[in-house]
Amino acid sequence: MLSDAIGFKGCREIEGPYVEYLAEQYGKSVLLSGPIIPESPNTVLEEKWSAWLGRFKDDSVIFCALGSEWKLPHDQFKELLLGLELIGLPFLVVLKVPIGFETIEAALPEGFKERVEGRGIVHNGWIQQQLILQHPSVGCFITHCGSGSLTEALVNKCQMVLLPQLDGDHIINARMMGSNLRVGVEVEKGEEDGLFTKESVCKAVKIAMDEKNEIGREVRTNHAKLKNFLVSQDLESICVDGFCQKLQDLLK
Repeated sequence: MLSDAIGFKGCREIEGPYVEYLAEQYGKSVLLSGPIIPESPNTVLEEKWSAWLGRFKDDSVIFCALGSEWKLPHDQFKELLLGLELIGLPFLVVLKVPIGFETIEAALPEGFKERVEGRGIVHNGWIQQQLILQHPSVGCFITHCGSGSLTEALVNKCQMVLLPQLDGDHIINARMMGSNLRVGVEVEKGEEDGLFTKESVCKAVKIAMDEKNEIGREVRTNHAKLKNFLVSQDLESICVDGFCQKLQDLLK
């Protein structure tokens, strides 16, 4: 590599250990341009969602959205939904139709729709994720760990449960959020098959949402600190200015 430095989007408060590793491996300075903070939407939440979420207490709803590309196998689709049912709290799940089925309805576990009627919705299609995450009733976000979804969650107060599936950055993101920064709880998976169970989904959510749980308290505290950093005034401008200054210093 013939460059004088390595530059990418990020900040030491989040990617610190990885930045140090890259700098050591390549023997070069690593320059960070700062995080990209999502702008607040200039729209309002659709009435059907605001009315439904408004029925529940603050911080009581579990919101699960696993991205636009991830199609779960049917067995994992069922385990996720049954895990949410086990928790006993209201939930809104946004999923693609699982492999081998034509509709969400056909893929639901037997009797599931009747058992969760009034407190659980499984939705297939686009949804206003940022506005859902901002709603006061949402207390937990189960995410596939895409970088955009993680940032949207970090700047809100809802707790994070990490459920990565795709290889590459989703797995790395989950480890960084769960193990390094400890701002989320990762769902346990089998060492042999890499699959999660309804029990592991239930366990992760309960830990994240329980203020009396030691891990839950730590995650909640760390998330609040990182949120305050990310929403601090002029953060992006300060980071970009620092990035440009370091580029200029390289030319001197």
